[in-house]
Amino acid sequence: MVPAGEATAALLAAARERLVVGATPLDLDAAADEVILAHGGRSNFRLVPGYRHALCVSVDDDVVHGIPGDRPFRPGDIVSVDGGAEIDGWNGDAAFTVVLPDPERPDVVLAREQLAAAAERSLWAGIAALASARHLNEVGEAIEASVEASGAYGILEGYGGHGIGRSMHEDPSVYNHAVRGRGPRIRPGLVVAIEPMITAGDPATFVRDDGWTVATADGGDGAHVEHSVAVHADGIWVLTAPDGGAEGLAPLGVRPVPIA
Repeated sequence: MVPAGEATAALLAAARERLVVGATPLDLDAAADEVILAHGGRSNFRLVPGYRHALCVSVDDDVVHGIPGDRPFRPGDIVSVDGGAEIDGWNGDAAFTVVLPDPERPDVVLAREQLAAAAERSLWAGIAALASARHLNEVGEAIEASVEASGAYGILEGYGGHGIGRSMHEDPSVYNHAVRGRGPRIRPGLVVAIEPMITAGDPATFVRDDGWTVATADGGDGAHVEHSVAVHADGIWVLTAPDGGAEGLAPLGVRPVPIA
């Protein structure tokens, strides 16, 4: 699954580079397509029945599953970009959230940056937990604890991470909060996509009329981040991070180990 993870990291890097005020979600989608083609793969998002894009791009109160359109990004937007690639029948899936600069609204930008940072911290807390946990539901406990420590943010319920391998979405479910039961035992060979989705206010959501976009009911901002992570005999490796997750895990005392 390493090549699929590398392609996913590269397509998201290309999308991030094009994510500027005045660009459109469709511009990012085109950039992702170029990278996937260059890696000899195909978009696994397009393999989802009824979906026609390489990315999901969610802006402001759209938390996840936003369909790329032609409305230009505006100063101060908080933007979540989710994408993946399939290489030789194996899959990668990852997401990031950024806030565009707006010198006219520094307070709005700061609040959104804090939300994005809280989501990012919770992602790495969940990944770090995977490195030492015995059962998968410990990941959700770590994510929830991190979010609660960051402030009064909400965690989406009914949406979460998943196993990934021959298909983009596989069992088991990876919760972003504590649940009853321990969950599956963690063993070498497990690969999961860990993806916190948090909100600035109430976590209640609804699906827009397009049938895909998940938006907050109260109009509050959302943030979504994700990595695909492999558990192997010698440790863990973040497949969709160029450095295997070394930078994100270092503050948490975890060292990722390359897959031999």
